[in-house]
Amino acid sequence: MDMETLLPQVANYGFPMVLSWYLLVRMEGRLDRLTDSINSLARTIAAGKTA
Repeated sequence: MDMETLLPQVANYGFPMVLSWYLLVRMEGRLDRLTDSINSLARTIAAGKTA
């Protein structure tokens, strides 16, 4: 594969791959916090039903 074919391929696929990776890494922390909040809410609701 020569450079004339390689550069457009990197431009077409490299940027979306890097952007997707960045967004997934950024969202992972938020998803973890959201999961913790949902679990905490479920525990609070369960504790309220037994009281």
